[in-house]
Amino acid sequence: MSGWCSGGVGRALALLAMLFAWREMACEALDASSGESDRPPQAGGDPWDVLHRNRRSWVWNQFFVLEEYTGNEPLYVGKLHSDVDKGDGKVKYVLSGEGATSIFTIDENTGDIHATKRLDREAQAYYTLQAQAVDRITNIPVEPKSEFVVKVQDINDNEPKFLDGPYLAGVPEMSPLGTMVVQVAATDADDPTYGNSARVVYSIIHGQPYFSVEPKTGVIRTALPNMDRETRDQYVLVIQAKDMVGQMGGLSGTTSVTVTLTDVNDNPPRFPHKNYQYTVAESLPVQSVVARIKAADADIGSNAEMDYRIMDGDGPGQFNITTDEDTQDGVILLLRPLDFETKSSFSLRIEATNRHIDSSFLSLGPFSDTTSVKVTVEDVNEPPVFSAPLSRMEVSEDARVGTSIGRVSAHDPDNINSAIRYSIDRNTDLERFFNVDALSGVISTAKPLDREANSVHNLTIFAIESQDPTQIGRGIALVTVLDINDNAPVFAIDYETLLCENSMPGQVIQTISAVDRDEPLIGHRFYFSLAAPVASNLNFTLRDNKDNTASILTKRGGFRRREQPVYRLPVLIVDSGTPALSSTNTLSVRVCECDSDGVALSCGAIAYTATGLSTGALMAILGCIITLLVMVLLIVMMRRRRKEPLILDEERDIRENIVRYDDEGGGEEDTEAFDMVTLRNLNVMRDPSVRRDVTPDTPTFFHYQPAAARPSYKTLPDNVVFREFIWDRLKDADVDPSAPPYDSLQTYAFEGSGSVAESLSSLESLSTDSDQNYDYLSNWGPRFKKLADLYGNSDGASIFS
Repeated sequence: MSGWCSGGVGRALALLAMLFAWREMACEALDASSGESDRPPQAGGDPWDVLHRNRRSWVWNQFFVLEEYTGNEPLYVGKLHSDVDKGDGKVKYVLSGEGATSIFTIDENTGDIHATKRLDREAQAYYTLQAQAVDRITNIPVEPKSEFVVKVQDINDNEPKFLDGPYLAGVPEMSPLGTMVVQVAATDADDPTYGNSARVVYSIIHGQPYFSVEPKTGVIRTALPNMDRETRDQYVLVIQAKDMVGQMGGLSGTTSVTVTLTDVNDNPPRFPHKNYQYTVAESLPVQSVVARIKAADADIGSNAEMDYRIMDGDGPGQFNITTDEDTQDGVILLLRPLDFETKSSFSLRIEATNRHIDSSFLSLGPFSDTTSVKVTVEDVNEPPVFSAPLSRMEVSEDARVGTSIGRVSAHDPDNINSAIRYSIDRNTDLERFFNVDALSGVISTAKPLDREANSVHNLTIFAIESQDPTQIGRGIALVTVLDINDNAPVFAIDYETLLCENSMPGQVIQTISAVDRDEPLIGHRFYFSLAAPVASNLNFTLRDNKDNTASILTKRGGFRRREQPVYRLPVLIVDSGTPALSSTNTLSVRVCECDSDGVALSCGAIAYTATGLSTGALMAILGCIITLLVMVLLIVMMRRRRKEPLILDEERDIRENIVRYDDEGGGEEDTEAFDMVTLRNLNVMRDPSVRRDVTPDTPTFFHYQPAAARPSYKTLPDNVVFREFIWDRLKDADVDPSAPPYDSLQTYAFEGSGSVAESLSSLESLSTDSDQNYDYLSNWGPRFKKLADLYGNSDGASIFS
């Protein structure tokens, strides 16, 4: 509305003219849509009837309401009228439907409709309402309900908006003029079917002269040719969209478009320098980096990738160059060791070429470049070098100590040619079998050798410069010990030969073979025979199979294991060495009882039964049994003697715990062996872990009082008197500093008052006229002697005198 109001009087007049035109158009539309037509005149009718046109009962115009109305009074929408309404006030108009009573009101008398709120077409473009005329008194409809529409008329109150903005776009650098970059689009919430409120045109506010925008489509294009990313790679454009076809009074909106120039391969690689110089030490390890060079390329990504190669140079095969894929550096690597004394410098020519070449830019020049690299070798003090890194030597295993077996040689590769001293790495010769002469490098034996213990010795020889002992060269001397015939042949395994009792003469009972720790060049050849003492025996014979094996055969049958369970045959084995060595090996043949298939069932000596034992054997077994019985009896008697008597000796101290109780028991029966378990503590349970051999340093259950302050026990109830008395005596013993450091027996002759059983104390039983006779205790044996002395008729009272 502000745009309409600011146009002055002429604009207001134009608006009024438009409103009248809309009203006339609405009226014509309603008349046309009502379907009413003039009826032909009827014959004989009233001439007024011929001129009268039948009309609908409802009369109203189609309603239009201008949106965003900001007047102080309700906005008049239209008027409803029924032919039934004679103006006498009997008809009442009722409005219902969308927005009735909340947005639209109707004068029930006149039918005038007003809008009470400001309407927004973008929120709701039309409202559907129902109108009805009813009798004011009875509310009975006098007309059928009819429906009509209130349409909200659009005004230009919404600016264009870029819903997808801000935009990000890219275009290749060096693009031709007019290359499309991106298309922007703005939307206007106003009615696109009415007027120009939603007709948008685009313009570029910021970003010229590099880019342009098409006014109707919003397509952004390049406005300059050959824009260079390496000069500037990003542009920020401001695009405006304005409605009303861009005329004055239209509303506008803006968005930003960030355009990035993407890279193309339009820059060849170029070395910053035409010559490079590097210095490396001759001790540089193989595959180490000698130098890194890089050709500059203003492009990025794959357009900056390049390959390096060595075009020419001296020392072919000495160096190689590769590309570092992360940095695109050319990395020069060492392929072979350097030697300052042989060659002290190298010259290389290196080329760098782009990997991905764009044929569109070949006119800019070759996409490669070359440079020269000079590598200077720096001399270092090198360790001695052996003339042969591996020296092979041989020595016989019977060589005498001090025999020379070979010589190693090393030299100083430096120009100073320092003297060399030799030594053996004792980690490779722990038993010190060899020595090396420090000056000449001659290796000799230092101990007797044994090929069977170690046939090859791998020695590391140190060559040390005399002027600089830190320079140490290392060589290998491989010493092979040659074999001599110094080991006699022996049985290949420990044979277990079994002979069945039912064997027949000439039967092979065992095939034997031999082994020899020596390794002659032409192989082993062994000769077998029975040793001289048994060569002519009548039981077995030996047959040499001449294939380094021999067979043992029986000469007879009828072997009996009762007669001889085992036979021992000495077998002589001789090798073919020079000189020949021999050994005698004993073959044990056990006679076995076999089944019909020749499977051994039992072998060796027969296990005789007990009935067949001799008298001497039986006597020996019987003597062992008697000896065992005597030992068992002695052990039992010793254990019995060690048992302590039930009654303690007089000279032994009697130590017992004080038993706390508050209940009367059964007299002497309760004190047997001082067992007070039956006198249960019914009321108070004391902590049994409290020690009685030290003065307690924690409060006791009852507060201790001196003897003068204690209450008279005779005044206490019977169920309390024993408890208080015993606890007081117990506390006296606990806190007595002169008490012995162990538990001692405490006896008390105190009786409670009112005891039905009278005195139960056993301490006073001797002084009473008791008719109990305890003389029978003397007949119970020595264990009851002490009780008989205490309670019998003997002068036991003297014990307590």
